[in-house]
Amino acid sequence: MDKKKDMPCVALIYDFDGTLSPANMQEFDFLKEVGIRNRQKFWRESEEMSIAQDASSILCYMKLMLEKAHQAGVSVRREKFVEFGRSIVFYPGVTDWFLNIRELGESIGVNVKHYINSSGLYEMIEGTEIFHEFENVYACRFLYDENGVAVWPAVAVDFTAKTQFLFMINKGIERVSENRRVNEYMPNELRPVPFRHMIYFGDGATDIPCMRLVKEQGGNSIAIYKKGNESKRHVAEQLVREHRVNFACAGDYRKGSVVWKIVESILHQVRSNWDFHLLQQENLSKFRK
Repeated sequence: MDKKKDMPCVALIYDFDGTLSPANMQEFDFLKEVGIRNRQKFWRESEEMSIAQDASSILCYMKLMLEKAHQAGVSVRREKFVEFGRSIVFYPGVTDWFLNIRELGESIGVNVKHYINSSGLYEMIEGTEIFHEFENVYACRFLYDENGVAVWPAVAVDFTAKTQFLFMINKGIERVSENRRVNEYMPNELRPVPFRHMIYFGDGATDIPCMRLVKEQGGNSIAIYKKGNESKRHVAEQLVREHRVNFACAGDYRKGSVVWKIVESILHQVRSNWDFHLLQQENLSKFRK
């Protein structure tokens, strides 16, 4: 008998860059290999392209990645992007966080599942040591030709797409190609992960609609910032003051950290509300004809 079937399911959904890692994933080995030492130069060029062409900033950074790689003679095969992901550095405690929180959830009586919802590159996330921790990873992807060479963006994840992926998690839809199912009617009681059972972790502008949506639907959102980065801290705290997120704290995922205590408290709350709901249903059943 699977005990988890009798537990409420809680989805912890993470942005990646700036949320689990203190920097953008391209800023580790990729930019170095294509000869760019000033990371701001790359992002400035991407922004200028977006403005000049009135184009998606996500599609522009993906195009620029391919351009810079070609110019530097760097492979744009899928396995090379996966290899770049192996150099990504994380906030303290991240590599142990997922197992630790799952075990904490089980001790409380909650089934914890982890998801990525990122404007970063899927292939690079696949190369990290934490990739296997996630139920699903929603992120940008390239299309590849018969030789495994990147030729075109396959998925571009902006803030609109991020909210769509929340509904996919809510309804238990796993594949991006099945996005039409998002608009199909499903009674709330049949949805695998209610919004009130979601915890969203984000740091940037593309996360704000998701963080606010989760909060307004009864879940919780946490704005993460890099310790010592006063600009990011100010933005995160402002989101709390504007009631767009529930919490703001530094990126530290070790046991006993502020993030840990927040999530632990939320998991206890979910279990308590679940037990209260079951008690109500049991009492109500006594008076049904």
